[in-house]
Amino acid sequence: MVSLRELGRKTWATLAAVRTGVLLLIVVVIVAAAGTLILQRPVTEADELQRAYSPQTLRVLDAIGLTDVFHAWWFVLLMVLVSLSIVAASIDRFPNSWRFFARPYKYPEEGFRRSLAVHKTISIPDEETGLVAAERALHDIGLRPERVVRTDHFSLFAERNRISEMAVYVVHASLLLIFFGGIVDALWGWRGEVNLTRGQQSGQVQLRDGRQRVLPFEVRCESAGQENYQDGSPKKWWSKLTVVEAGREVQRKEIVVNDPLVYRGVRFYQASYGPNGKVDKLILNVLPTSATPDNAQKREIAIGPNEPFAIDADTTLTLAEFIPDYVVRDGQVYTRSAQIEHPAAHLLVESKKAGTPINYWLPALEGFAENDRSPYQFEPVDLKMGYFTGLEVSHEPGQWAVWTGVVLMGIGLTLVFYVSHVRVWVVPVRDAKGRLELWFGGTANRNRDAFEETFRELTEKIEARLTTAGEERSAEEMASLAAK
Repeated sequence: MVSLRELGRKTWATLAAVRTGVLLLIVVVIVAAAGTLILQRPVTEADELQRAYSPQTLRVLDAIGLTDVFHAWWFVLLMVLVSLSIVAASIDRFPNSWRFFARPYKYPEEGFRRSLAVHKTISIPDEETGLVAAERALHDIGLRPERVVRTDHFSLFAERNRISEMAVYVVHASLLLIFFGGIVDALWGWRGEVNLTRGQQSGQVQLRDGRQRVLPFEVRCESAGQENYQDGSPKKWWSKLTVVEAGREVQRKEIVVNDPLVYRGVRFYQASYGPNGKVDKLILNVLPTSATPDNAQKREIAIGPNEPFAIDADTTLTLAEFIPDYVVRDGQVYTRSAQIEHPAAHLLVESKKAGTPINYWLPALEGFAENDRSPYQFEPVDLKMGYFTGLEVSHEPGQWAVWTGVVLMGIGLTLVFYVSHVRVWVVPVRDAKGRLELWFGGTANRNRDAFEETFRELTEKIEARLTTAGEERSAEEMASLAAK
């Protein structure tokens, strides 16, 4: 029987295995791709889903969660497993990586020198001349050598971009942040929408799953509009919004499609704009009933729904009802459709002289209109329909982690693919015949072709430095002999 300790060890080894992490990542990518190809709830309307898939297919997709992949419990579990695999692999390999990073190998022993693929030996007259030539050559190619002290001689060690050895852990951290953000959004994030008309204020959001969410503040639409191209197609929607909290205006902003209002972690995006089927303003000409063509003083007024308008000190006018397409049937006025085909306006005229409110209809509907009792007559001039602004509202508390992970991923991949850790060792040695030689070799953890070119350049510079040193030595010897 396997003990719990043995089972834990095997589980840890499985999680820490590279193939486990790669396999889980492949599954995540495949499922995420399926989530972009299959229509997702609640972003997609139910009618559109029913048109796209047969009832049997839709039932299967709903049952296994493929119509809401990124919030499915098994997808959250999959992201947790990937995260655990990355953590296990990092913990398992980090101690060796850290030792390699924190304590670089500075002196190449003989066995290491024999196994190094890129190396060369050059005859030198003495150790100091060879080391000085190598130091100057290393400086020429952009490396900063340091002398390593041994009991009987010196050697050189130079390196560049040691940080690239830790690049894989930067990528691991970025993946963990991205998955963490995805898990947080799946568990605690939400999306919804709210439609507002001019002057309307609301703190309730209709979530995509049909539920309502009450915000700790309210948003008011001050105005909204649409800009068009010359051919009449929409160019831009905009809304001027005000955030109201505890009865106080705390923030104002004009938003457009890609520039949301953000307050307390909640984002308001401009999503749509269009007519709401309701009257915003009814423009009327007002004429006193007692007026004659000679003394008539016609004036224009604009009234909104259920907004009393004072015509004079004793008379107010209210738009009680607007019917875009009316029909009279069985002694009742009905709305036939939402299209403006046969509009009718029901006005209430309240006058101190008349006593009771007067039902004024445009047009004068027989059996309903009391237009003759009104002290004023009205004629329609224009009709301004109301418009709504559609706002997409989202709360994604994990987005900071996702975007931080994306940035960190860019840094990590840059280190992985474009930054290589270069190491060079230089050691004075003696060959089998006891002659003094300068052994130097190097390695790079990636982009080895470029390193071999750099190593050839280093070889040429060392040889040139040694030649120059030899010529200087010969000139000094000649001068010394001539002096004698």
